[in-house]
Amino acid sequence: MIKKYLLTGLLVWLPLAVTVWLLGWLLGAMDGLFAWLLSAPQALLPESAHATIERLRHVPGLGVLTLGVGLFLTGLFATNIFGQWWLRQWSRVMHKIPIVRSVYSSVKQVSDTLFSSSGNAFREAVLVQYPRQGSWTIAFVTGKPGGEVAQHLPGTHVSVYVPTTPNPTSGFFLMMPRDQVVPLAMSVDEALKYIISMGVVAPAARPTQAPRVTAAVDPHPADHHPAA
Repeated sequence: MIKKYLLTGLLVWLPLAVTVWLLGWLLGAMDGLFAWLLSAPQALLPESAHATIERLRHVPGLGVLTLGVGLFLTGLFATNIFGQWWLRQWSRVMHKIPIVRSVYSSVKQVSDTLFSSSGNAFREAVLVQYPRQGSWTIAFVTGKPGGEVAQHLPGTHVSVYVPTTPNPTSGFFLMMPRDQVVPLAMSVDEALKYIISMGVVAPAARPTQAPRVTAAVDPHPADHHPAA
């Protein structure tokens, strides 16, 4: 009986404790970044300004507020014609620097794909057999293979990301035949909750929708020849 009450109490407090810890870590990381940004120009400022900078450095939450304002102003700047021109110039300069251009272009392509409102990455949850036949897991469609890789793959394939649990930020990139990918009616958010909870928080069952992977990935399916 005591064990039952202890486990029940743990289930009540554990989500709150993890949430508070995660938010505290995020807040501390942002405050640390803000403190570093304040210390960078400190040597160029007069001695009278150093005391003010030190007080700002110890204000809790100021880093989060500064980051939010900075992102808002950056987005406001990047959405007008003048800002877009400057971004093109910046991108042109970054692509001319050796080594930097490889990292910058790769990160930019991934971020544009993941966070662009017109992108299709992580927009659909599917069911795939991994890591062996007969063992199923949830994955997310990221597109379809292209370039040289697609030339070596027979038939139509899709690119999927298989996240690990309970940390979905790491995982595996797979290219699988389209007919071996089973579309799911659950949303991406529901699938992520299912993965993070290790299958404990299961989405409610709903009618299976039409296979969206076929339409989204390959709008021109292979021709089917009628039987003679």
